[in-house]
Amino acid sequence: MRTIRLGTSTLEVPVIAVGCMRMKSLEKKEAERFIRTALEEGANFFDHADIYGGGQCEEIFADAIGMNDSVREKLILQSKCGIRKEQGSFDFSKEYILDSVDGILKRLQTDYLDVLVLHRPDTLVEPEEVAEAFELLESSGKVRHFGVSNQNPMQIQLLKKSVKQPIVVNQLQLSITNSTMISSGINVNMENDAAVNRDGYVLDFCRLHDITIQPWSPFQYGWFQGTFLGNEKFPELNQKIDEIAAKYGVSNTTIAIAWLLRHPARMQPVTGTMSVERLRDCCKAADVHLTRQEWYAIYRAAGNVLP
Repeated sequence: MRTIRLGTSTLEVPVIAVGCMRMKSLEKKEAERFIRTALEEGANFFDHADIYGGGQCEEIFADAIGMNDSVREKLILQSKCGIRKEQGSFDFSKEYILDSVDGILKRLQTDYLDVLVLHRPDTLVEPEEVAEAFELLESSGKVRHFGVSNQNPMQIQLLKKSVKQPIVVNQLQLSITNSTMISSGINVNMENDAAVNRDGYVLDFCRLHDITIQPWSPFQYGWFQGTFLGNEKFPELNQKIDEIAAKYGVSNTTIAIAWLLRHPARMQPVTGTMSVERLRDCCKAADVHLTRQEWYAIYRAAGNVLP
């Protein structure tokens, strides 16, 4: 598996991150097979969150892999906190961050996280509290690296007013059909909808500051409306993807991930599938390098018009 440097850290990670949001749907043997397959493919970076399955996804993962010190050395574990579904709120308070991490570590049966990510922006955030929490987590050895998700450049800058640790990742929704962060940069100074800046040019900001973008829902269109692959709503896109997939002798799944990996931002897509076969197809994308013409052909086939 090809690797990249995670943000400004010294951590080398596979270009594919294995998302564990749906692991609650698997029986223990199925989960074990899935995790083992990921490791066989060199995809040892696993993305969790304290809310996934109400915490059960982390428990199932640790149980399935038979977590111990020897196993832990082979894994790169990332988890997220900040969404409080039971309260209908977001929470970046010092107390909640610290409590959440303790719960995550207990469920994952480990002493530390490689990466902790703040899950969606909390508009009531007090950067000083986040800074205090991060300091305690780093000094205690519970968390080694820190990141955010779904944050725009100014929100990251606000955090950095107090937070000393580098922000190494930013998880953002991005797929072939959900690519406004790319389109706004292509349609600069135009009067069309694609030119509307919706995220503060977060793509360019992350590239400038060496923050690794982790695209989530790389196969989804809209707001969890379904996958665009094989969907009759996207005939031209699927025809183009299938044509390019045939050229490389891979699946359409592989090409959808390869499209993200072709971008020079050095992204790390987060898969969401619990299918062993689809996971293998995702991992194959690490070895497919689309041409500039193929990348733009797929972009246009999704309905995007170049100015």
